Amino acid sequence: MSKETAALEAVGLGMRYARRREHVLRDCSFRLPTGRICALVGPNGAGKSTLLALAAGLLRPTEGTVRVLGARPIESRERVAYVAQNKPLYPQLTVDSTLRLGAELNPGRWDQAAAERIAYDSGLAPGAKIRTLSGGQRTRVALALAFGKRSELLLLDEPMADLDPLARHQLTGTLMAQAVEHGTTIVMSSHVIAELEDSCDDLLLLGGGRIRLAGGCEDILAAHTLITGTNQDFGPHIIVEERVTGRGRTALVRPHGEIDTGAWLVEEPTLEELLLAHLRNPGAPALLTESATPATRQEAAV
Repeated sequence: MSKETAALEAVGLGMRYARRREHVLRDCSFRLPTGRICALVGPNGAGKSTLLALAAGLLRPTEGTVRVLGARPIESRERVAYVAQNKPLYPQLTVDSTLRLGAELNPGRWDQAAAERIAYDSGLAPGAKIRTLSGGQRTRVALALAFGKRSELLLLDEPMADLDPLARHQLTGTLMAQAVEHGTTIVMSSHVIAELEDSCDDLLLLGGGRIRLAGGCEDILAAHTLITGTNQDFGPHIIVEERVTGRGRTALVRPHGEIDTGAWLVEEPTLEELLLAHLRNPGAPALLTESATPATRQEAAV
């Protein structure tokens, strides 16, 4: 039996630009259920921006398929809001006229109150020209347009990079409220790993253009264990990272069978510890949890 329609689903997705020999993305397969807040993580050049642009319908893949809310990206555009990393806005417009433009371009869906709340809560003047705004203020206006559209899927490329810590905290709370109140699915790329654990339901880790981890944060954490001891034998467990510590050796492992608690101190890793271990060791085996495993290629191509 096939799964319910996903917010985002890729099967064998690949992307290679004409002037580059290497793939930016290669053989990416994953599934993101609806109504989730998903962190998209990876080093610079891993393909995060390309993946979001493909989902937004701004690029066409050179291999495989990507489905957005059960349809091709171009067919789902009215139901999707996308904020690019460079936050493109019309510099000659005022903040107020930018929001009016958003209302005109999204008839029947526009939420003026939500847009104004994001744009003006920090004291930003409605009559200020976009070209006079700071990076953080431009970010607020771009996010106001995305929230005002009242989309079913929000694609945000490094949305908090220009914001101070207080503004990041406030807008993260707004994102979570949006997901809860309206069932909005949010995919957000970020380098601020420490802020992800309390705000995200799901995780996508890209490395070398491939999916390294995908699934619910709790499921991914449950699949990993930190073990510390002086034993030289890790047994059948899959080692993600091993390092020498003051207490002997510490390893992040994916347990295969029972761990000998007489030989090892067993601890639960934090999401930050887990992500850093996988980022430092891109050759570690990939993991897709059950919820992140896509439908068959035949089902995804329908």
